[in-house]
Amino acid sequence: MPDTRWLDEREQLTWRSFLTATRLLFDQVERQLQQDSGLPHAYFEILVHLSETPGRSLRMSELASTSLSSRSRLSHAVARMEEAGWVRRRPCPSDRRGQLAELTDAGMAKLESATHGHVEEVRSLLFDGLSVAQQESLREVCDVLVNHITDDDPPWPMPAEPTPDGAVDGGGPDDADGPA
Repeated sequence: MPDTRWLDEREQLTWRSFLTATRLLFDQVERQLQQDSGLPHAYFEILVHLSETPGRSLRMSELASTSLSSRSRLSHAVARMEEAGWVRRRPCPSDRRGQLAELTDAGMAKLESATHGHVEEVRSLLFDGLSVAQQESLREVCDVLVNHITDDDPPWPMPAEPTPDGAVDGGGPDDADGPA
């Protein structure tokens, strides 16, 4: 058995700080979405992914990958959102075995109603507490971690670099005013 590469004191502090910050952030974001919109964050993410895709539909396997979810967990979530009328499944025209998940108009309305509060929560918890330089550093560190963990094959296209005015060039079809 190989020797354990224990964390030194600095690494332990970094690890615990990272864990605490991410848990607090995601707990608050989840709570806000549930209280204000009755949506779990996982459902919100699925609706966002579908809204940003041309035709508002994706293969279930691709949606699972971009949502960082197992296929069975995604299938359960889509079934619940189908019951609510937010998503519908339909056969994949290019592969009879595949299915597409498609965002309905009711799903888009649900997403739009949840977006304002969600964006405000993210802004107040994350961005309002950081300088622009800290935001850039955080993004750079996160991009490095994603590439390291995924062997430089992230499950979705990495975002484009922001322009000097803060806009991001190269986003999705509705990137100017779309959900975050």
